[in-house]
Amino acid sequence: MKAKAVKYIVAVVIIAVVAYNSVYFKKLDEVKAARSAKDFNADAYAQTFWSNKLIPNLNKAIDLNQLTALLSNDAEKTFNTYSHALGIGNLRYFLVKGKGTITSINEDDIAVSLDSSKQSITVATEYIFGNAVRDATGLININEFNNTMDFNNVSAELNKIIRQKVLPPFKQKVKKGNIIEFTGAVELNKEHLDLSNIEVIPVRIIGNE
Repeated sequence: MKAKAVKYIVAVVIIAVVAYNSVYFKKLDEVKAARSAKDFNADAYAQTFWSNKLIPNLNKAIDLNQLTALLSNDAEKTFNTYSHALGIGNLRYFLVKGKGTITSINEDDIAVSLDSSKQSITVATEYIFGNAVRDATGLININEFNNTMDFNNVSAELNKIIRQKVLPPFKQKVKKGNIIEFTGAVELNKEHLDLSNIEVIPVRIIGNE
């Protein structure tokens, strides 16, 4: 009897160990994030936003010469009027447009001398990243998304559109001395404003000889 009892106890212990190792728990937010990653299509969302909201609203971009003049005169008011941001930090995003002459073509960008002001700015042509394009219009509501991963993936997909569709045809033909017209997004730091180093992420860019 004792032998049977021991075997029974051993069997129960083995079953308990196997059951314990077969059951595990995940945090609810991890489960939701995994489920959302399967359900949410960032590429489709970005394509729709690009076609239906971003491009149709490019006419609302502020001229870059005008923006820098306003910022120099009253930065606080200009940020409050023209910038967009989803957080409470110092980074703000503007939708801008401009026209100028290419003064140099570099590995990662082109340098442009703006018409009228002759201010030198750069237009990114290689490394397109960050949230400037997503946030510059103020047309995306973070409450549409279940988690920040989906939200950030939209930025990645919008940047991919620029790298794959906007820039290649422009880079094939552009030359130093060309006059270009551009519309795009600019990121500026409200607390540490530097107007001497403005980089535009282009959403639309056209070059003319």
